[in-house]
Amino acid sequence: MADAEYRWLVPADHPAFAGHFPGRPIVPGVVLLDRAILFAEEMLGKPGLNWQVGNAKFFSPVGPEEALTFSLTTKPRGAISFIVRAAERDVASGSLTATAP
Repeated sequence: MADAEYRWLVPADHPAFAGHFPGRPIVPGVVLLDRAILFAEEMLGKPGLNWQVGNAKFFSPVGPEEALTFSLTTKPRGAISFIVRAAERDVASGSLTATAP
């Protein structure tokens, strides 16, 4: 069970779409990672942390105006695992660890 779930509706005018890709916009993986980090900081109540990506996998492309659910779970050693879903499909997963500034 997730410690927290967050929803994000991908804006149709997200700046990343300008280069990824004309004619068929796709959310870059780094944008999904950025969102996961922002939600992890919100969950912890600690903004501005330094993060290490333990792993990240991207399963399915995401387009404009897709509704995403980020499910975050704190692991015993402090890492935060995340799963990103769009409707019934897995989009991405991975783990994040906050490091000392």
